[in-house]
Amino acid sequence: MLPRRPARPAGLIAVLALTASLPAHAQRAPAPPPDIDAYVARTLRTFQVPGVAVAIVKDGQAVLARGYGIRRVGDTTRVDARTRFGIASNTKAFTATALALLVEEGRLEWDAPVVRYLPWFALSDPYVTTQLTVRDLLVHRSGLGLGAGDLLWWPTSTYDRHEIARRLRYLPLATSFRSTYAYDNVLYSVAGELIEAVSGQSWEQFVQTRILDRVGMSHTTLLHSDAAQEGNVATTHALVDGAPRVTPPMLSDNTNPAGGINTGAEDIAKWLIVQLDSGRLASGERLFSQGTTRELWSLVTPMRVETPPPQLAPARAQFQGYGLGFGIRDFRGRKIVTHTGGLPGYVSRVTLVPDLRLGIAVLTNAESGDAFEAITYHVLDHYLDAPSHDWIGAFATLRRRADSLVTAAETKMAAARDSTSRPSLPRSRYAGTYRDAWYGDVLITDEGGKLVIAMAHTPELVGELEHWQYDTFVARWRGRENMSRELRADAFITFQLTPEGTVEQAKMQAVSPATDFSFDFHDLLLKPVTR
Repeated sequence: MLPRRPARPAGLIAVLALTASLPAHAQRAPAPPPDIDAYVARTLRTFQVPGVAVAIVKDGQAVLARGYGIRRVGDTTRVDARTRFGIASNTKAFTATALALLVEEGRLEWDAPVVRYLPWFALSDPYVTTQLTVRDLLVHRSGLGLGAGDLLWWPTSTYDRHEIARRLRYLPLATSFRSTYAYDNVLYSVAGELIEAVSGQSWEQFVQTRILDRVGMSHTTLLHSDAAQEGNVATTHALVDGAPRVTPPMLSDNTNPAGGINTGAEDIAKWLIVQLDSGRLASGERLFSQGTTRELWSLVTPMRVETPPPQLAPARAQFQGYGLGFGIRDFRGRKIVTHTGGLPGYVSRVTLVPDLRLGIAVLTNAESGDAFEAITYHVLDHYLDAPSHDWIGAFATLRRRADSLVTAAETKMAAARDSTSRPSLPRSRYAGTYRDAWYGDVLITDEGGKLVIAMAHTPELVGELEHWQYDTFVARWRGRENMSRELRADAFITFQLTPEGTVEQAKMQAVSPATDFSFDFHDLLLKPVTR
């Protein structure tokens, strides 16, 4: 429970009453860092980010809600306070809040099993199926592996939200129940199904009417596909050949509960204020109770605390874990409540410091987590009166190091390849339809002297199979030169043979260690169904 506040002395009450009676222009909000404009501009230059929206709220007021840079490379249109960015997994806090509203109404219980409300739902382990609770949907401890099942929706698939949830029963668990933190998206999609089953409204309808409308987020939308809308929308970008380039956005709406919201600085500032004021709206009414704040911000699943590299020493945490739609950790001795979001061409971070009533949101139209981290830490240091630290330089150094490590790993892999080896079978004998229990069919055809692979439920994932070594090939996805870094995800496919010389099964894994974890090729076990 939260400690009770001590009674205020009468003199202090009088001062507060006098302050409250002052006209609005006489009540000065705590100022943002005096160098914020220059700092953001330097960050954009360093990490080649076209545009960013920054919101800072303090003590119940928005002290900054501003856009910087441009919406699209090659265009001079500036980002402003209402320019929308996809906030990706920062949507998860809205989904958790939506569930909390239903809990407050007595229509859900946090620790009731999901199957009470969705009798058709199942995971691969019957025990876990019966024990998985509403709370478990949000805290990444189900036993599913990192990003497991994401190929059901990423890139855009033919499966709808219900089918994605239904297919989880075929996905093997990677660890025992509630023993390990492993980030997932698919259970937030299940949470969307749960909201619809209990409320009678789709996730989109519920969040619009019960959260966005009441908070006053009138320029916010709820669909991944809204990234392609005309109007005041930031265009998605990625670094390609060392320069920012327009890249296709994520347009599938089948996992909106995990990441579909698009918003800007002005609207997300309103969201931060409501979160920091324990659910109190600008009107004085409540969106949710103080008890819900405690639920959302309480650590449920502990996470291992790693020692950061020397460049990030001030960011070292003493504890870290996951609550309901938020990550929980400390920074310079203060508890912070935070989350990041990542989609093709959009990455972001939202950070709350409850003790200071401070909230920060940094939304970008590029794929540079370094940019949002540098800005966030700089703002935190300002309000914490912390010693100055060169966050931009630190993240730039670590980015160069990470890129060099990826290059070294790829070079080492190429050097170890036996380029003189040959496949065990004639090319045509690898062709056929292969099936994975949870994903579905993968088609391999012999076309004009080349093997072509097509993920049957993911139209974007079609490519040529190039022989790598022995019975391993590399799927080079077509059109990857136009994809963001997160979608450049060439994959090995290795065929295992029976003693009779036929294909028994095939397994896949990403070629590069830089491939986004949502390409969970490694979870596929492909069995031939036709030859």
